[in-house]
Amino acid sequence: MRTHLSSLLVLGLLACTGARTSAVSEPAASHARTPLPFIEDDYPRALAEAKSRGLPLFVDTWAPWCHTCRSMRAFVFTDEALARHAGRFVWLELNTDLPSNALFQEKYPVEFWPTFFIIDPREEKALVRFAGSATVPQLEKLFEDGERAYSGAAQGPEALLARGDALYGEGKSAEAADVLAQALAEAPADWSRRGRALESTLTAQYGAKRLEACARTALAELPKVPHSASWANATVLGLSCALQVPEEGTADAQALRESLEAKAREALSPDIAMPGDDRSGVYDVLVQARQAAKDEVGAKALAGQWLTFLEGEAARAPTPEQRTVFDSHRIGAALLLGDPMRVVPAIEQSEKDLPDDYNPPARLANLYRRLGRLDDALAASTRALSKVQGGRRLRVLSERADIHLARGDKDAAVSTLEEAIAYAKTLSEAQASPRMVAALEKKLADTKSK
Repeated sequence: MRTHLSSLLVLGLLACTGARTSAVSEPAASHARTPLPFIEDDYPRALAEAKSRGLPLFVDTWAPWCHTCRSMRAFVFTDEALARHAGRFVWLELNTDLPSNALFQEKYPVEFWPTFFIIDPREEKALVRFAGSATVPQLEKLFEDGERAYSGAAQGPEALLARGDALYGEGKSAEAADVLAQALAEAPADWSRRGRALESTLTAQYGAKRLEACARTALAELPKVPHSASWANATVLGLSCALQVPEEGTADAQALRESLEAKAREALSPDIAMPGDDRSGVYDVLVQARQAAKDEVGAKALAGQWLTFLEGEAARAPTPEQRTVFDSHRIGAALLLGDPMRVVPAIEQSEKDLPDDYNPPARLANLYRRLGRLDDALAASTRALSKVQGGRRLRVLSERADIHLARGDKDAAVSTLEEAIAYAKTLSEAQASPRMVAALEKKLADTKSK
């Protein structure tokens, strides 16, 4: 699961937290080469088809700005090994940037991107809600678990896993965490679902704000899980939780972090097969761990290794869609190194290759501003605004206000923030949360007072 908690980088618009539109270029916007027959951005149609065919509904909720979503689309959903599963579900993809998909988000909240739902169309009930990335074998286990829950055939630990999945799908994170922990406790040592169940348990514990329990569960359960993508993802989840455990009131908070950091370093082993985007997520959380330890030298050293790794992955990617998966993390690593110019040519190339995608110009606007190229930043922001919609448009407008301020144009910054707030009020809370609107209003007040 690698949406993760840490993928909502402080970089805001730089990384991952109805019909096809110009929000992104077509290859990135849809499962263009997938062997699975996805319906695009039409929940009522997909629901009606699932009811008529007597099949559960598989939903991929994604966003164009989410690098993990794009990794799934570019590297996993294109795998021909999935062709044999085409008849098991009705398949739906939903771009959460689109205001037309807000009603689905209100019914089935999305906390992390991507999130995969398996829904019982008879009751419109989420049987499974799984957040983050997955390999083909992990997806296949998810398919089996969804079908088991749909048919009611699960028994023993599988029944508990199905119950925990359903509770998490209903947004009951605390109850889901309890049931999933029970599944781990009662399952045999060689349980084939242990890795998947551990990821789901940690995600539910995080959602329930049980950060210390999340970290301790990871440490206790990791030795029982074979080294795999699930094992690596669980280390990232556990360490992400540990980094947020307050030292006050937790006697061994530092030891907890150090133990999980050691596990995460182990997860970088080339012996563990996982997607490049997942391995990048391990570097990401390890850098955060070094920063939390106030080890800036160590953080920069890791950031250098991270960026070198990402540049290698991008160089090997055969298509622009696959290469752009690594753009946001490349920017994050370059900024940690204090060298934003190192990634500018790559992002400029992404804009040339994917002219309908708002992400490259939005990212360039941020990079150019940091480099003092303010005219270029404003022009890039204008290009991004011509393509972006939904909640992500608010981030692009917020960045544009920063560009205006850097240019010394306070009135333009105020006007841009007022535009953002007015637009936010036209959106559902699923796309523009009260917290997001409040942050924009505070930024506007601060800007006016300058």
